Amino acid sequence: MNIGTFNAFRLQALMEGYDEVLERDWAPLTILDMHTHPFSARAMVTRGEMWITVGDLTRQLRPGESFEVQRDQPHAERYGAQGATCWVAQRED
Repeated sequence: MNIGTFNAFRLQALMEGYDEVLERDWAPLTILDMHTHPFSARAMVTRGEMWITVGDLTRQLRPGESFEVQRDQPHAERYGAQGATCWVAQRED
């Protein structure tokens, strides 16, 4: 799957009204219990794998797959044995 470049992801996110775009690296087997953020986010996995749980739904994500969470939306994250890298666009709503 062609993921593209960070710069292309960043420019697209900024054109869509996101305020900040960054690259996040997660250590292997990191678990983030249910939490919220004071911003909306759209993220794409570019390396490794992760699982995101929103409500009763858990999704596994691999490179090239993306997800969105709204401001103050409870969610949990779990990262695979190789860790993961995600490109994340954040927007203050």
